[in-house]
Amino acid sequence: MSLAQVHYISAAPGDAEKTAGRFTAVGPGVSQALLAEIEPLVGYALPDGASDRPADAELRSLPQAFTYAALSDGSRLVGRTAPARGEGPAPVRFHAHAVHIPSGVPLPGDRLPVEAWRSPHWVSVTPVGGALPDPLGALPPGPAPVREGLDDFAVSRGPWLAAVLADLRRASEEAAAGGPVVLVERQNADVARWLGLAAVTLPRDSVERLTFTTYTRRPGSSALRVVGALPEDAAAAREAGLRVHVCADRPPVDGTPDMWARTAARVWRSRAPELFQEARELPGDPFAAGPLAVIALCNGVALGPEERAAAAGWAAERPYALDAERIGRLVEALASPGIDDRTGSEFDAVGRLFGALDGRCPASVTAPLAAMLVTEAVRGGNGSLELPRRDAFVGPDGEAIAGVLGPEILTELESGAGGARPVARTVQLLRVARLLGVNGTELLPGVVDRLAPALLAEASEEPGPPAFAPALLELLDEQFDVRTALLGALDRIAPAAPGAVARFLERVALPFTGTQALPHLRMCAEVPGAMTTLGRDRTAVWHRVLRAAGLSPFAEPLILRTAVGLVWEDRAPTVEEARMLLEAATSDAHRAAGTWARLVDAALGAPADTEDATALAHDLLRAFPQEIGGRERAALQLLDLCRDLRTGAPEPGWAEQVRTLRDRAEPLEPAVQERAFTALVERLLAPDRPGAELYDFVRSDDAELIAAYDRAARAEPTRTRLRTHPAYAADCFTHWTAHPHAGPAWTTTAAALLDEVLRPAVRAMTAEAVAEVEETVGRTGSSGRANAFRDWNRSRALGRLGRRIAGRVRRG
Repeated sequence: MSLAQVHYISAAPGDAEKTAGRFTAVGPGVSQALLAEIEPLVGYALPDGASDRPADAELRSLPQAFTYAALSDGSRLVGRTAPARGEGPAPVRFHAHAVHIPSGVPLPGDRLPVEAWRSPHWVSVTPVGGALPDPLGALPPGPAPVREGLDDFAVSRGPWLAAVLADLRRASEEAAAGGPVVLVERQNADVARWLGLAAVTLPRDSVERLTFTTYTRRPGSSALRVVGALPEDAAAAREAGLRVHVCADRPPVDGTPDMWARTAARVWRSRAPELFQEARELPGDPFAAGPLAVIALCNGVALGPEERAAAAGWAAERPYALDAERIGRLVEALASPGIDDRTGSEFDAVGRLFGALDGRCPASVTAPLAAMLVTEAVRGGNGSLELPRRDAFVGPDGEAIAGVLGPEILTELESGAGGARPVARTVQLLRVARLLGVNGTELLPGVVDRLAPALLAEASEEPGPPAFAPALLELLDEQFDVRTALLGALDRIAPAAPGAVARFLERVALPFTGTQALPHLRMCAEVPGAMTTLGRDRTAVWHRVLRAAGLSPFAEPLILRTAVGLVWEDRAPTVEEARMLLEAATSDAHRAAGTWARLVDAALGAPADTEDATALAHDLLRAFPQEIGGRERAALQLLDLCRDLRTGAPEPGWAEQVRTLRDRAEPLEPAVQERAFTALVERLLAPDRPGAELYDFVRSDDAELIAAYDRAARAEPTRTRLRTHPAYAADCFTHWTAHPHAGPAWTTTAAALLDEVLRPAVRAMTAEAVAEVEETVGRTGSSGRANAFRDWNRSRALGRLGRRIAGRVRRG
């Protein structure tokens, strides 16, 4: 092997060429282009405050720059730049001694560059007379191996260790960018020690990419990947946006998120660097935390919860990668009773590891993991754990853990806090109880009665399948008695909350295909498909859902409530749908199911123009005389009275009865009030109206009713009848003038109707018809009433004539 040598010395004051220095000897094969690249790499600047004429001890204490660089042609340079005693006007100069390593050629002895940092080969003077130095055939290492003292150094740099290793790893990547990592130490030898740590920790190819120098005054302009600097240059490096680690200052507070680096730091602090090579022999990414964490745990290195989780997760994915001895040591480390900072993610990873080892390893090996998992499930409340199989606890081990955890499980299941306890927790406790053979038969009814409503409540809190669904389905698959009891409890809840149960079944496909009747659950499961198929035909959906129950509403009235709640959950049925429901089951069935109230809502909520609403009200009053009371009864009676007013002969006093029922039914639905008022006033405006009813109506002076009367009298049907039926016009004139001393509402309304409704109708009649009106008024009333009609009719005509005459006078 032949390595060309290069010597370089700084310029002295007064040199003719204004340069930093000059090459004093260059070995064969190093071109001028390479020398131009090498010169800035071997440059040197004294630290601030350095003496112009240092003593020998001061000179030796100045920093030395040990450099490893990659050149543009693929070759590399390893060298040392050190201060040296000058002569004359330059008492301190610097001398660089380097070797050029051709591309593809390793260092002698296949050593790493950092191993040469204390090599006795480096000299501080150029060969005598500037003779061309001979190529080197060897580059011996320093007097002691590079690893010597690294353990102590790593422990002393514990607070910075993980962050620096993380940055050194990133700097060693092929496409590393962002400028160099700056290591600030008071002694540049400590920077070399950091590089020694990297050489041991990182894989070989990463180390060879890690170009560096142990000392520079200008970190921001360096093209190397790692540079050393003194504390006084740290601020400038930070201002340049570089990653700066001031290892000569106060320890950092924030830790690094790089889990591999944190694990590597713990290995160094445990003084076990040999584990890095052992970890590199395992499969997987060399910078994944899992392999290194596994080796560390197997060798007694204490790790944090995230690192332990990484080890368990990696081993769960590659259980074949570890021999029996390592598996045993890993399980022992993970299940150590001295660990008190386990996290949920660590337990999840241990659960996956147990699943991977179960059946592959003897139960005696995996038993500590199984005990750890069930203990966490009971005491830690981790509802997402993957539990071991039941046969993981056979024999004395199972009896021991059951004896410890069994009473705790039963006590918690028996507590009345089931409603507040998360579903996942209850499911986990039931599963662990079966796993350990704990008998909770006596507690089961109370447990499922609390669990069933909790299922519905939690499932409604967010869209999509609830998080507890997989564990719940596993529980129901494992334990037939729990499945039977829970499905029965949900079936009992369904009549009271059918919509909630139906939505729950859409998200969680409960297994109820067995021999249990479960009519309500079957209806809840049927309704989504029925609505998708039948759309808005709610009557057809109701029949289909009812058939899914497999029972008749006559035999089980509560299925009537469930079916109605599913189809009309957030709305009242229409009148037509309500009549169908009333005919589909007896009044006794509706009474037992409580669905009669939905039928009442249908009648009272119907639009004012729905004809069948009054008939429905009549039927409901007959079918549920004891159940319907209070405001609803008065409102239905009002609708029933409307039916009589339009189609029959109501009992006398119906005008007053409308007012009485209206007051009892407050607050009355607007549509019901409109229907009642319309029926009343239309009856009062009919030709055959009883005079006593009109009298009661007028004397009530009810502003709302009189306003409805006014609207009906002004409507076109009444106006047409007034124009075409003289007898009807005479009747209206008689009644609209018969109560001059009634209240102000009627007096005002009657006067307006005479002037604005009746007068235009009379004016449109023929003279014969007007005479007939006058004659009818006199015949049904008195001669005085006939005179009053003539005066009323004439007053309008005279009024018009007088205005015409007055206008002519003014114009004359």
